[in-house]
Amino acid sequence: MSSYAAHIATVQARFDAALAATGFDSVLVYAGQPRVAFLDDNPAPFKVNPLFKYWIPVIDSPKSAIFYEPGSKPVVFLFQPRDFWHAAVKIEAAEWQQHVELVVIDDLQKLTDTLGSKLQQAAFLGEDFAEPAASWPVRARNPQALIDHLHFHRAIKTAWELENLREANLRAAKAHLAAKDAFFAGKSELEIHHAYLAAIDSRETELPYNSIVGLNEHGAILHYDMYDTVAPAQSRSFLIDAGATYRGYCADITRTYARESGLYADLVAAVDAAQQALLAEIKPGVDYYQLHVSQHLKIAQVLSDFELVRGSAESIYESGISSAFFPHGLGHFIGLQVHDVGGFLRNDRGDEFTRDPRHPFLRLLRPVEEGQVFTIEPGLYVIDQLLEAFADAPELNWQRIDELRPYGGVRIEDSIVVGAEGNNENLSRDAFAKLEA
Repeated sequence: MSSYAAHIATVQARFDAALAATGFDSVLVYAGQPRVAFLDDNPAPFKVNPLFKYWIPVIDSPKSAIFYEPGSKPVVFLFQPRDFWHAAVKIEAAEWQQHVELVVIDDLQKLTDTLGSKLQQAAFLGEDFAEPAASWPVRARNPQALIDHLHFHRAIKTAWELENLREANLRAAKAHLAAKDAFFAGKSELEIHHAYLAAIDSRETELPYNSIVGLNEHGAILHYDMYDTVAPAQSRSFLIDAGATYRGYCADITRTYARESGLYADLVAAVDAAQQALLAEIKPGVDYYQLHVSQHLKIAQVLSDFELVRGSAESIYESGISSAFFPHGLGHFIGLQVHDVGGFLRNDRGDEFTRDPRHPFLRLLRPVEEGQVFTIEPGLYVIDQLLEAFADAPELNWQRIDELRPYGGVRIEDSIVVGAEGNNENLSRDAFAKLEA
């Protein structure tokens, strides 16, 4: 059995269980359709419903849908309109077509005519902001219990999903190396971004999220995506958080570079070492929250070692100071979405873990399980807005902090596949190693 055949069998089994648990006979998964800008007819780039591409690797066919009822083959209604304004979407022959009943339509009325009364018993999953989907007489629209059940089990990736994630990371790593070369060549942020896209022949809309391409102080802006068009007079540091996609699956990699040796280069190496040390603690049964706290203690030790903050790692963490330098969560699930779903779910019934107000931006609280894929992305930044709360704290060494401020910050991010006994796979570093071999 091929990896895709095993994957779609797993997807069917997960939908069977979810439908049975929530009392639905069938499901209609709608791919979605583009939204137009306010007071305009120009659509935003189309992003397919993740639950649609969970079934089949088709990401650019809006108004398509998948109908599934347990015991029957999934029916894919592939929408290909008769349209002389736009180029037709090309759907190449592929293995997925062997596992579904493929119905090509050019009018959504053909979908409703084909399904007939079955439509009234189906749970609809997807956006329904526009007609005719908004008026389809389905039994329920996006029932939360059904979504929770599906989202909980999506955390465990199939072999086919892992193949796609490996390829997405390989594409992203190739682009990262091009961006690194552009930085050391003295390029502007926009030029670096263009080098990234060119390295993988990608359009910006094909990336899984807006790339963060920050030189110097911009590295301290966590979601910086403005891209200066002129290179700074002195290009000291470079933080890039950027990804790629393959068959709808996402890579999310962050790297940080120093142009010259010294304090900042040493700090980049120290954060990288702290991240690597944390990776060794990942194994089934550990709570992701524990990993987050452990990483905070390691970053706190870096703050102490570099004399940015006076005190022990424990005191720096307990005082809350480490959160001013490392404010975001350790990471998140990744897969069909960059911030993949289910990170707060205790079970497939929708019960959730209580979120800790001390770490409000942590996106994942579940225990670690074999087959999960998540990111590990510690950071250390000089963010004046967060440091204001500790302006009078004697522990802070402001002279040392001022030395670091022109460099912005450091973040290192990899995606990890959890193994059975801590024999984890690092998708990101493996991709770089393959390219640099």
